[in-house]
Amino acid sequence: MSSEQEIKKSHPYTALARLTVERHLGGERLPFAGAEVDPDNTLWEMRRGCFVTIKTTSGVLRGCIGTIIPFQPSLDREIIENAVSASTRDLRFPAITKAELESVQFSVDILGAPEPIADRSLLDAKRWGVIVSKGMSRGVLLPDLEGVDTVEQQLEIACRKAGIFDMSGIAIERFSVDRYPEFLAN
Repeated sequence: MSSEQEIKKSHPYTALARLTVERHLGGERLPFAGAEVDPDNTLWEMRRGCFVTIKTTSGVLRGCIGTIIPFQPSLDREIIENAVSASTRDLRFPAITKAELESVQFSVDILGAPEPIADRSLLDAKRWGVIVSKGMSRGVLLPDLEGVDTVEQQLEIACRKAGIFDMSGIAIERFSVDRYPEFLAN
């Protein structure tokens, strides 16, 4: 399936992530803006943190990089930067190759602003992402991940990612996520 067909089929956020990675791996100019996939400026003008996740079509994680708060001047630029990073800079995996592109799926998570919480009862592993902090260490985990069914699991994983091995005294923030998975034709 060509990129143009997938762009028409997918949400503009995932279409932009895929187009970015295709161009990056092909040595082409990256998209300048989201308007290349959808001219609706209201999709792109906000500033939000986002994560780009890449999985094989069988569901195996292949890359995931994101920002909790925005660093770019607009959401489309945030997606472009995170798509390149998820495909080539996630240290847990080798860089994705051009040959793999047909066998991976993209998902883009748009994050709400983090809010501190004092009571763990305000968390829900399916609804809220978490940020844990202790000293200079900070870890994040998105919500509604396969195999993460409880708040304790979610907090333990976020702490482990941050290198925090004693959960006493951690600061916890939660954030909402709007998830946009890519839907590919078989």
